[in-house]
Amino acid sequence: MNAPRAAIRVTDVSKRFGGIVVAENVNLELRSGEILGLIGPNGAGKTTLFNLICGIHTPDSGEIWLRDQPLSRVPVYRRARLGIARTWQNIRLFPTLSVIDNLLMGPRRYPGEALLAGIFGARTRRADAQAARERAEEILARMGLSDARDKTPAELPFGQQKLAGMARTLMNDGEVLLLDEPMAGVEGQVYETIRQVVRDEASAGRAVCIVEHNVSFIRDLCTRAVFMFNGCIEQSGTMEELLASDKLAELYFGGRS
Repeated sequence: MNAPRAAIRVTDVSKRFGGIVVAENVNLELRSGEILGLIGPNGAGKTTLFNLICGIHTPDSGEIWLRDQPLSRVPVYRRARLGIARTWQNIRLFPTLSVIDNLLMGPRRYPGEALLAGIFGARTRRADAQAARERAEEILARMGLSDARDKTPAELPFGQQKLAGMARTLMNDGEVLLLDEPMAGVEGQVYETIRQVVRDEASAGRAVCIVEHNVSFIRDLCTRAVFMFNGCIEQSGTMEELLASDKLAELYFGGRS
């Protein structure tokens, strides 16, 4: 059986901010249908790697590929249209919009945003808008947020805000899903919902990468894990292999108890 193909390839990528190295010769593959865990202490370069993949930062050297397409000259908005979607540690919902209107900001192709389509394609634009709304309603139901559809983010408890942030990301139906600390500050039903959604997205063929400090969550879900430290990938393998590493225990946990 053929191995899953790489959706994202990071090859020899380095990035500095002044004298601070945030990524150094990073090589990484994110494969279709897998859940890859990205772990390491604060400041290791995990979120920076997401920012490099999304185009928020530009590598000083190296290249990032989406399939066979190099991304170095592709701006942030086009990477989103190509199917790279992400969540944020601080959620970043639009505070004055309702939950469903937040979701309607998320599709890769926003209905009517092209000038000629807006002028000449009224019927197509209406059909696209209706399809986007139906998809938003489906995702809200999947996340258990149907009753919150008309509320603003400030009216929701923190856990539901996290779910709404992930729901908006799922409106981008592309192949790559980057989740930045999705479990931070959540528990109970919200935890279980996020866990199931991550499983389902990978089962549907999406390439999922998770930055997370919750080791149990990573061990439960991830087929592979990568340990970063000071901008470098120190080790990769299964979570069990990483947890058995004395080097990881020293760098991440301060030694074995």
